Amino acid sequence: MMEKKTISGRPVRVGAIGAGWWATTNHFPLLAGRPDVELVSVCRPGAELLETVRDRFGFQHATEDYRELLEQDLDAVLIASPHNLHYEHAKAALEKGLHTLCEKPFTLDARTAWELVELAEARGLHAIVPYGWHYKPFILQAKQWLDRGLVGEIEYAMCHMASPTKGFFSGEGAVPSQWDPQVVGPDPRTWQTPGAGGGYAHGQLTHSSALMLWLTGLRASRVSALMSGPGAPVDLYDAAQVVFDNGALGVVSGAGTLPDDDKFQIDLRIFGSEGVLLLDVERERAVLRRHDGRSEEAEVVPGEGDYSCEIPPVRLIELVSGASRENHSPLEVAARSVELLEAMHTSAAHDGQPKHISADRTGQRKQPAEQPVPS
Repeated sequence: MMEKKTISGRPVRVGAIGAGWWATTNHFPLLAGRPDVELVSVCRPGAELLETVRDRFGFQHATEDYRELLEQDLDAVLIASPHNLHYEHAKAALEKGLHTLCEKPFTLDARTAWELVELAEARGLHAIVPYGWHYKPFILQAKQWLDRGLVGEIEYAMCHMASPTKGFFSGEGAVPSQWDPQVVGPDPRTWQTPGAGGGYAHGQLTHSSALMLWLTGLRASRVSALMSGPGAPVDLYDAAQVVFDNGALGVVSGAGTLPDDDKFQIDLRIFGSEGVLLLDVERERAVLRRHDGRSEEAEVVPGEGDYSCEIPPVRLIELVSGASRENHSPLEVAARSVELLEAMHTSAAHDGQPKHISADRTGQRKQPAEQPVPS
């Protein structure tokens, strides 16, 4: 693999394609004012709102055309555009030789996801999908246990997620109250349009599925799924049976209808030949139980299980500047999540008929290339 490029001795020059609800609520406030970041250019439709974003966060340049943004003197780009535009925008940024953070869902189909993985690798670029839970200390502890083989050969995986997002996906447009819009609200078309990345699977199961796949190194090979969305234009409930590459079985489920202000739920239970890992963000626990009687439990600071995304945007800057070499949410993991979610949608559209996940565009099944978390 090509050595990743870095810069040093000056701030990282950043552009942003997309400046909607999440970018203006999370990413831009984190990066504005950092001495190691220079916010160069921002792109979004709507001239008046574009100027508001430019002035509020201190971007030097603003445009409604992402191609004009990519002609600026940049080192890195944040992609926070609508879900169905991620591939187009991320591909253009990577082809320009720019380090990239691409919001989830990474893309909407496996072919384009693996294409971008290979493009970033071929260009020697840092690329990250901002999965915030991957950077929590108790989850990193769980990753260490699995990397050390303490669960043994993985034989079964359960992955459940639930979110306080009923209004978000059902058409009311409300967001969980802890992320009330500061500049602009979410565009309902991003979250509530079937076929364009709307719905609970693309909007939320991207988190839990990527977490499961990153922790375990598994890759889905066959999926049977059903989805429903009572009173909503998109899915609110998802249920899938999964067969993984190594022969392990699994279930992946999701519910987007917790009451507002309820804590997000992700419950992962990983069963192996040597023991079991129990990981629960709502109850804030990571527990290892082995058949030889050994048991370990991670120390968890109260509130650590709550979702937050402070680290990933900053981590991109640290990767580009050489201040860090640890990317816990690389494109390769996101691509494995994309192909699982795509298979779930395809199966559900055919009354749960099994969907076999095909080879990537090279004709070979992509093998995980994980880097163990340092102990």
